[in-house]
Amino acid sequence: MPEVILAGAAGRIEARYSAGKTENAPIALILHPHPKAGGHMNNPVTVQLFHLFMTRGFSVLRFNFRGVQKSQGEFDSGIGELADAATALDWLQAKNPTASQFWVAGYDFGAYIGMQLLMRRPETDGFISVSPPTNAYDFSFLAPCPASGMFLHGANDSIVPTSEVERVVTKLRSQKGITIRSETVAEANHFWNDQLKEVETRVGAYIDRRMAGEVE
Repeated sequence: MPEVILAGAAGRIEARYSAGKTENAPIALILHPHPKAGGHMNNPVTVQLFHLFMTRGFSVLRFNFRGVQKSQGEFDSGIGELADAATALDWLQAKNPTASQFWVAGYDFGAYIGMQLLMRRPETDGFISVSPPTNAYDFSFLAPCPASGMFLHGANDSIVPTSEVERVVTKLRSQKGITIRSETVAEANHFWNDQLKEVETRVGAYIDRRMAGEVE
């Protein structure tokens, strides 16, 4: 898949892009885990999310936040990273002006940035949040959450307790007009070691149901 370079507020943003096969193919933006913990766009979970959307005909973009690998700039505690995500989405939408849907999918820190992005982009149709760091960041900005989506978490996650994710999910489920799917995988930890197949199976099934028009 081709490498693309985007012009971000902090300089060059390194990205990978896969174009859909149809003119109105839906689009998806994929966000990687925490840069200060070694996160980058080639993280296995991030790549798995990318391929899940790509194989379903989406035009998909993943990129490195500022200061990661070839992307210029320095880590900005989430503020600049949200700007990077907005820049990436602008590019993706300009490349696909007739896209039928827009989804955002993130893992760990990327899930946090993704949820902030969808609050600023009312055109969002769906989201995927894998191992969202609900104990490290305040997710109260999701009031109300503008789109239905899925949370996926590992029961053996020693970094983010399951109870913290359930707390956010419970709050979101009390809101009208959206539907939140939440699944906890018994053997999975925060890094999904040996459990990538569960990400593929569960997230893939959710996307398929949503694209078929089924209500969760």
